Amino acid sequence: MKKFLLTALLLLGVATAFAQLPAVQLKTLDGKVINTANLHNDGKPFIISFFATWCKPCNRELSAIQEVYPDWQEETGVKVYAVSIDQAQNIHKVKPLVDGKGWEFDILLDPNSEFKRAMGVNMIPHVFIVDGKGKIVESRSGYTEGGEAHLIEKVKELEEKSEK
Repeated sequence: MKKFLLTALLLLGVATAFAQLPAVQLKTLDGKVINTANLHNDGKPFIISFFATWCKPCNRELSAIQEVYPDWQEETGVKVYAVSIDQAQNIHKVKPLVDGKGWEFDILLDPNSEFKRAMGVNMIPHVFIVDGKGKIVESRSGYTEGGEAHLIEKVKELEEKSEK
C-alpha cells in the first residue's frame, strides 16, 4: 500500500510539473524575444496552436479559428498563440502565409523545435488550452472540420469555473 501511495504521489508530481508552461526563448515575427513560461492573457484562458507553413490541416484549423476569432475574443477575451515549427531555412515563409491568411494571432517562431519538444508535441496540428493561471488544461493533436468549436466551449467552461 505504501508503494502504491508513493507511486501515486510521484505520478501526481510529474503530472503537475508538466501542467505549467516550460521556459523556452522564442521570437515573434518582428524579432522580439518571448519567454514561453510568461505567456498569458491577463488572467483569462488562452490557446497555443503548433503549426507549420507546409501543414495543410494546420492551416485549415487556424483559418477556421480566424473566421470566428473576433467573436471568440468579444465573447470570452481568449487569445491564440500560433507557434510555427518551420525550420530556420523556411522561417521566411511564415510571415507571408500569416499575412496572406489574415491571421490575427500572436505568432511565435520555434525554428529549433525547442518549445515543441518541451511541450511533448509529436504531431501537428497540436493545440493546448491554458487556463487563466497558466496551467495546461487540455491538449489534442490533429484536426477535423468543426473541431475548433470544442476549443471555445472549453474556454467558456474555464471562464465559468473562474467566476465561481
